[in-house]
Amino acid sequence: MNEKQINKLYFGDVDRPVRSMDRRNFIKKLGGGLIIVFSLSTLAFKSRSEDDHDKRSDEELDLNAYLRIKEDGTVDCYTGKIEMGQGIITSLAQVLSEELEVPMNTINMVMGDTDLCPYDAGTWGSLTTRFFDPLLRAAAVEAKGELLKMGAAKLRCQESELLNKGGFVISKTNSAQRVSYAELTKGEKIVKTISSPPILKKAKDFKTIGQPIISTDAIKKVSGQAIYTSDIQLPGMLYAYIKRPPAHGAQLKSVDITRAKTLKGITIINEDGLIAALHEDLLMAEEAMVKIKAEWDIPAAKADSESIFDHILTTATNSRTTEEKGDLSIGFEQSEQIIEATYLDGYKAHASIETHAATAQFEGDKLVMWASTQTPFGTREAVANALNMPIDKVHIKQVFIGGGFGGKIYNQQAIECAKLTKISGKPVQVAWSRREEFMYDCFRPAAVIKVKAGLQGGGKLKAWSFDVYCAGPRGTQDFYNVPNVKTQIFRGKEVHPFATGAWRAPGNNTTTFARESHIDVLAHSIGMDPIEFRLLNAEDLKIKRTIKLATDTFGYKKAQTGTNRGCGMAIGTDAGTIVVLIAEVEVNPATGVVTPLRMVCAQDMGQVVNPHGAIVQTEGGLTMGLGYALYEDVEFNWGTVETQNFDSYEITKMAVTPPIECVFADDMDSPPQGGGEPAIVTVGGAIANAVFHACGARVKQMPVTPQRILEALR
Repeated sequence: MNEKQINKLYFGDVDRPVRSMDRRNFIKKLGGGLIIVFSLSTLAFKSRSEDDHDKRSDEELDLNAYLRIKEDGTVDCYTGKIEMGQGIITSLAQVLSEELEVPMNTINMVMGDTDLCPYDAGTWGSLTTRFFDPLLRAAAVEAKGELLKMGAAKLRCQESELLNKGGFVISKTNSAQRVSYAELTKGEKIVKTISSPPILKKAKDFKTIGQPIISTDAIKKVSGQAIYTSDIQLPGMLYAYIKRPPAHGAQLKSVDITRAKTLKGITIINEDGLIAALHEDLLMAEEAMVKIKAEWDIPAAKADSESIFDHILTTATNSRTTEEKGDLSIGFEQSEQIIEATYLDGYKAHASIETHAATAQFEGDKLVMWASTQTPFGTREAVANALNMPIDKVHIKQVFIGGGFGGKIYNQQAIECAKLTKISGKPVQVAWSRREEFMYDCFRPAAVIKVKAGLQGGGKLKAWSFDVYCAGPRGTQDFYNVPNVKTQIFRGKEVHPFATGAWRAPGNNTTTFARESHIDVLAHSIGMDPIEFRLLNAEDLKIKRTIKLATDTFGYKKAQTGTNRGCGMAIGTDAGTIVVLIAEVEVNPATGVVTPLRMVCAQDMGQVVNPHGAIVQTEGGLTMGLGYALYEDVEFNWGTVETQNFDSYEITKMAVTPPIECVFADDMDSPPQGGGEPAIVTVGGAIANAVFHACGARVKQMPVTPQRILEALR
C-alpha cells in the first residue's frame, strides 16, 4: 500500500458510506430469528420519506453489521470489525447487553469472517467505539422495540404495559406474566433495517455500560486455548520458506535450486519471482531454502540511519498547508522572544509478538484462508486479484490476532500463501520469521519537524510555525489557541528506502513529541512552570479539566523532585480523546541511562464503556510508548535492514515498566471516543521533558538514548 492510499485510509472521510452489499446473500445464510440490519454509513440514520424508501430497496442499502436474536434466545452480532487485543469483543457485547436487555453470556460476537459478516474496510484508527458502538446500541434498541411488539401480541396486552428485562418481555405490574425472547423468535424470520435514530439510554440508567469487565476472551488467551493463524493445522499441509532478497529494491540476477531439490519430500517453486521451498516438516523447508543459492543486484545506498534526516529534507519537498490562521509575519513581529528548533524521529517497527502469517487451502474451487490481518475484506480482495479469481471464491476466516498496531493492515504474507497454495495444489502455511518481519513489515516513517514559535511578555503564545516532514497531519491541529499559526505537511517520492505505513496513532507520536518538547522549551525560556504555561495558553475547558485531573492525581508540585529526578508533561489529542500524561524519571548523569519511575495518565474520552478495558489499553499504549521514546531504533543502510531481531531492537521490558495510574474524566453522557491509540502519543514528549527536568539535557531526537543525553549534557 502506497503513502497516498494510507493517507486516504487514515485521513479521509470516515463517515463515507461503505460499498454496497447484497443483503440477500448474507441473510439467506442465517437461520430463524429477529435480524436487525445496520450500517456505519450516515445513510442509515438519515430520515427518509416513504417515497424515498420505495425508491431504494433494502438490498441496496450499505450494510456493515447484523444483529440476530436466535430461536434459542442467544444473540449473534455479525461485524466486519476484528479483535486484536484492543477489547472490542467485550465492549461491543457490553453495549449490546445494555440496550437489548440480555445477559452478557448470551452474546456471541462473530467478527471479520468474510462469508458471514458484511463488508468493513478494516479495524484501525480507534474508529470502532466511536462509530460502530452507537449504531450497535441503536440496533439493539430497534430489536428491543420489535420484541416488545411481538410480546404484546403474544401476551395480548398493550406495549405500554410491558418492559424488556434479562432476555424477556415482562409485564410491569405482574412479573409472572412474561415471555422469553427465545419463545418470541422461535419459528420466525423477521428482518428489519434501522431507518431513524432510536432513543438510547442515559448514563443514569446504565447497568452494564461503565462497568469494569475482564475481556471475554481472556481465559482462552491465558490458558493457551486461543487459536492463531499459525496454530491452524490442515491434513497434508506444507510449510513454506521463501527466498528473500538481502535488501529492498534488490533485483534477482540468478538462482540455483539444484541442491535444494535433492531433499526428500521437498517441493521447490520458482514462478513469477516467487522462490519458495515447501515441506510437511518446517525444518526441512528451512533447510531447503538455505540450499537455494541466489545472486542479487543491490541498489546503491542513498542514506542510512544517521543521514536519513538530511535525505528527508532534500526529497520531501511537496507541501500542503493543513492549518492557517492569522498572519505569521505579523505574529513574529509582535513577539518579544522567538525560538526555533528541529526535532527528529527515526523509523519504528510494529514488533508484534505474532509475526505475519497465513494458512490456506482450496475447498473445490474456493480458497479458504486464515490470516493475521486487520483487514479481512481487503485481504480477500487482494488475494482474489492476485489469483485472478472471483471475489466470492475467496473466504477469509478470522482467528485471534497477536497484535496489529497498524502493521497488519498490509497482507503480503496472504498473497504469498495464496499463490503457493494454488501452484502446489496443497494446503500451505506461510509464517514470517522475526527477521522477515523486521524486513517486510511497514515501518513507522522517519520524520523531521521544524518548529518556530513567538512569545509575548507574560508567556502568551503569539505565533506558531509547524513544518512536518513525512509524519503527516495527525495530531497537528493547534489547541493552544495561538492567534497566528501555519502548519505545513511535506511529502515526496522515493523518500524512504522501504515500505512505511500506519503505526498506532500514525504520525501523532512524532508531532506530539515535537510540539510538547517545544512548549517546554518556551516555558523554561521565560522561567515559567511548564504546566502553568500550558494552562495559560490552552483555553479549551476540557483540556484544562484534564490537566487538573492529571496534576491532582500525580500530586504535582513546582518544587524540585530530587537530585537527577524530574517529571515532564505532554498533552495530546487523538481519535476524539484528550490525553494528559505526567511521567517521572531518574537519569544517571554518568551513563545517561533513564529509569522511568512513574506515569499518570488522565484522559477525557467521553463515555467509558469498559473501564477495565480502557485501563488495559492505556497501560499497553504507555508501555509500548516507552519503547519508541527510550529504546526503539531501526538500523539500516538504505534498503538493507540491519535490525533483524529483538537482540538489536529493544522494546520495553517488564523490569523497567514503572507503576502506571490511569484516570478518566467523568463524561458518561457524552459519545464514546477512541481508547486504543490516544495515550501512546504523549509518551515521547513527556519522557523528553522529564529528562530535561531531571538533568538539563534537551534531547530533540527519539529515542532519548543514553548517548544522546550525554551529548546534550556536553
